Amino acid sequence: MIDDKEHIDKENLPRHIAVIMDGNGRWAKQKGAERIFGHQNAVEAVRDITEGCAELGVEYLTLYAFSTENWGRPKEEVDALMHLLVSTIKDEIESLKENQIELHAVGNIKSLPSDCQEELQEAIELTSGNGRLILTLALSYSGRWDILEATRNIAMDVKSGKIDPEEINEDMFSDYLSTREIPNPELMIRTSGEMRISNFLLWELAYTEIFFTEVLWPDFRKKDLYEAIRSYQNRERRFGKISEQVKI
Repeated sequence: MIDDKEHIDKENLPRHIAVIMDGNGRWAKQKGAERIFGHQNAVEAVRDITEGCAELGVEYLTLYAFSTENWGRPKEEVDALMHLLVSTIKDEIESLKENQIELHAVGNIKSLPSDCQEELQEAIELTSGNGRLILTLALSYSGRWDILEATRNIAMDVKSGKIDPEEINEDMFSDYLSTREIPNPELMIRTSGEMRISNFLLWELAYTEIFFTEVLWPDFRKKDLYEAIRSYQNRERRFGKISEQVKI
């Protein structure tokens, strides 16, 4: 496998890459360890891919860190994940600042433990204005949750007379989503060999190129990122049109 980033066409980079970071538990099981061991070792993959995206010039990176469905996991694992989230954010703030990476978050943040909310908000404030890369964590997030929240808020604004139902279109709906500040992804990567989108960015992924890899997330590194980007660059994005129209 070629892992040299020089083989990447810098003129045809995805502006926004989204990642479903899957396989932490299976990775730990292969090592004969508890699932949390996999989550702990996944942090290095996050660092490496964030750095790789920043080096290439990718503008946005969104990581599916914790879904609304993940609350249904065993309490011990959820508690350990929340503790890991707090400690990781604390540890990474200086590195984010040094590398000019701005942290964002989407999802039902109010459902997180108060210490997680506080650390997250502090990191967001301390990294505000960094322009090299926007790193967004999807926390207590699901696409259906976001669509329902947007629909509910639109309905409330219609009821109060703020908007006319006839004015509702795709652009307006997008403005009500928690992802309204970031563009739709051009490339979505899912690790671990699973081939589904698991309630992630359901509205935003309409025309996103999807790359599935057998690599478990704790083992995912820059060379794997480069492979995904090369795959993206070898595809023809038609957006419902035919090849001849795209090539005009």
